[in-house]
Amino acid sequence: MKKIVLSTIIAAAAAASLSAASFAACATCHGANGEKKALGKSEIITGWDEAKTIASLNGYKAGTLNVHGMGAVMKGQVAKLSDADIADLAKQIAAMK
Repeated sequence: MKKIVLSTIIAAAAAASLSAASFAACATCHGANGEKKALGKSEIITGWDEAKTIASLNGYKAGTLNVHGMGAVMKGQVAKLSDADIADLAKQIAAMK
């Protein structure tokens, strides 16, 4: 019983910190603060406004955006993100300095 409760608590904590975990995946290419050109190709995303980030991530998710030839890579990265996840990421990116 204790294992079930502990597993539930861990799962809830993981869900609550989704946006931080989500940007951790982004940081691999974009840098911890969005300061890198991903794979030397993309724009630096530090401080992008929320609307620009949301539009870009939704475009990649839909497969309609292919900036700098990164469409396929980004589509795979954002495929499982919900609208709420995308909004959370947009807020984080807008707050980066």
